[in-house]
Amino acid sequence: MANTPQQRKRVRIAARQRMENLRYRSSIKTLFKRLNSTLTAGEEEAAATVAAKLTSTIDKAAAHKAIHKNNASHKKARVARALAQK
Repeated sequence: MANTPQQRKRVRIAARQRMENLRYRSSIKTLFKRLNSTLTAGEEEAAATVAAKLTSTIDKAAAHKAIHKNNASHKKARVARALAQK
C-alpha cells in the first residue's frame, strides 16, 4: 500500500499509463482483424486504408513505448506481407 503522497500519485499515473498501453494494443489487434476481413472480402481500397491506419497506430504505440520497437517492426512486416499476398 502506498504510504506517501508521491507513491499514491505514482500509482495513479501507472494505472493511467497501463490503460493507455492497453488501448494501443487492443486497437492494433482490432485493426489486424479488420485488415484480414477486408482482404478476404476483396476490398483492395479499404484494405489499403486500414493498412495505413494500422501502420500509423503501430508507430504511435512504439513511440509511446506501449510495444517494443522490434515488435512494432514485426507487426508492420505482417501488414506488408498481408497486402502483398492479395
